[in-house]
Amino acid sequence: MDYEFKVRLTNERQKVEDLFDYEGCKVGRGTYGHVYKANPKKKENSPEGYEYALKQIEGTGISMSACREIALLRELKHPNVICLHKVFLSHADRKVWLLFEFAAHDLWHIIKFHRSAKANKKVVNVPKNMVKSLLYQILDGIHYLHSNWVLHRDLKPANILVMGEGPERGRAKIADMGFARLFNSPLKPLADLDPVVVTFWYRAPELLLGARHYTKAIDIWAIGCIFAELLTSEPIFHCRQEDIKTSNPYHHEQLDRIFTVMGFPQEKDWEDIRKMPEYPTLMKDFKKTNYVNYNLMKYMDKHKVKPDNKAFHLLQKMLIMDPTKRISSEQALHDPYFSEEPLPHPDIFEGAPIPYPKREFITDDDNDDKADTGASKVGGQKAGGNQGAASNPNQPPNKRMRQMPPTTTSGTGGMTTSEYQQQVHHGNNQHQPGMGFAASGNAQSGSNGFGQRF
Repeated sequence: MDYEFKVRLTNERQKVEDLFDYEGCKVGRGTYGHVYKANPKKKENSPEGYEYALKQIEGTGISMSACREIALLRELKHPNVICLHKVFLSHADRKVWLLFEFAAHDLWHIIKFHRSAKANKKVVNVPKNMVKSLLYQILDGIHYLHSNWVLHRDLKPANILVMGEGPERGRAKIADMGFARLFNSPLKPLADLDPVVVTFWYRAPELLLGARHYTKAIDIWAIGCIFAELLTSEPIFHCRQEDIKTSNPYHHEQLDRIFTVMGFPQEKDWEDIRKMPEYPTLMKDFKKTNYVNYNLMKYMDKHKVKPDNKAFHLLQKMLIMDPTKRISSEQALHDPYFSEEPLPHPDIFEGAPIPYPKREFITDDDNDDKADTGASKVGGQKAGGNQGAASNPNQPPNKRMRQMPPTTTSGTGGMTTSEYQQQVHHGNNQHQPGMGFAASGNAQSGSNGFGQRF
């Protein structure tokens, strides 16, 4: 390459440090990199009320996982999927920076907040249909991914962002596409490429039994687990895990926990279970008679979610052992649960004050405990590291640690459910100015978590 052209190209290339202030605004760190809240230096670089997150990938160059994630995110565009705005390449120090919208909340911290309030018998005022709004948006985002032949393969509360104040207030977004894969025409089974996917507590039974070929149903199972957690404020398939780095998908303790909630799968209900690679191990390790008194109805009833409830009926369709019988995202979006009052809303807070607290920026001098307080994330990017169950019994060990940006508080905005559904299904991913707030006065006590209102 001509030297003068190379110098001119380097001088013309946009640099992160010229466009954004981020020093002292670190909101996450880990093995894979650092995440910062980025403030544009010039107002013209950012629409009013819009905030950004910058992810600096650790080390020099860029990993294959990051390449795959960037390639997918550059193609995907949906209101309920995290948006990658730009990739910055710094040739001087060989650093890679990814620019995302800044998300002030994630479901892991929201659920944790409600669980704490429930334990301390404190009231949290949130809209009555907040869980329904969250679930609808998650399903809408995953339906978009599935319609475009993308499996997410790592859905869990930490990977569901919720936008704070700004143009997209109260909107849920699916993040972290690091394990996402196209599945329309794989050259070899996905299990050969990635033997272990999905964090344990959200891993479908077919994955735990070593399925070499799996489908969109694994994402639906994970969403069902998230739904149950929203309803009860407790992870439904929580279990102790020690071998988090194993390449073997079979996991005795996780299967035991699933059976303790769901009961042991009957062959008449799951005919293909005999074809699972780990079926002989399953039959050797487990006795069916130990689980005859367990089922999902009993478990949810203990958490005051009644079996005649439409929320329970939808949950039941998501947590079916046989993946071929599990409900699809499209079917779930048309479930009667979403057509009964109160209807889902595009702003899960419906204009009410956001009750979740702000988080502080972290510094390099902060200890690991402060930096690693949960499995959350910013802008859908991995912050790295592992977090064991022993240090946090309410969060599964992660393939990499998630970090969480500071949260914001109250505001107003939104639109009617019909306007929202029209907007989403016509591909418009921004609120329109001037649209009124349709719902009012529907916030109610949440002192017992989300679930007891249903």
